[in-house]
Amino acid sequence: MPSSTDTASTAKRGRPGYDQQSVLRIAVDVFNRHGYDATSMGILADNLGISKSAIYHHVPSKGDLLKLALEHALGGLEGILQEPAATSGAADARLEFVLRQTVAVLVERLPFVTLLLRLRGNTEIERDALERRRAFDHKVAALISAARDEGSLRQDIDPRTVTRLLFGMINSIVEWYKPGGSLSPERLADDVITMAFDGLHSTQH
Repeated sequence: MPSSTDTASTAKRGRPGYDQQSVLRIAVDVFNRHGYDATSMGILADNLGISKSAIYHHVPSKGDLLKLALEHALGGLEGILQEPAATSGAADARLEFVLRQTVAVLVERLPFVTLLLRLRGNTEIERDALERRRAFDHKVAALISAARDEGSLRQDIDPRTVTRLLFGMINSIVEWYKPGGSLSPERLADDVITMAFDGLHSTQH
């Protein structure tokens, strides 16, 4: 049985015991605070409390960290569109499902989606991610147009405007939502759906 001295020595050598996912989570937090371009591997190492060479044990480069982070955000969003509730049924019901699930993914993967929404497109990795994000937005816009054609959405607002306004509302969540607070993710999604489909007028109006 190892002595307490041996155990302490082993723990010290192994600290802080990061795996790739924990390195990724901290890196995303640093990217969001400092900006991806301004974050060096040295800054990441300082925040992780490990050497730069220890980071390279987990990922080949800063760009690979960014790619992993963006895949986590985009994979969640793109997966919504593959769900049965997003691919069959009335267009307005499919749209409501997609919007509700988009809020859920945003809250569940908040730091990762925040990073996605703050991209500037300065690298090929960023440009590829932005293209995938635009493709997602276009598919939602197509749902809005389909619901409009079915007669379940009003006809007097351009679908492109509706898309921009909806995503403007949903994307703003990353700037103010605090997980674990009084507003649950489910209630937040309910409020977004109510605003999107019913507006602010009282039912007694």
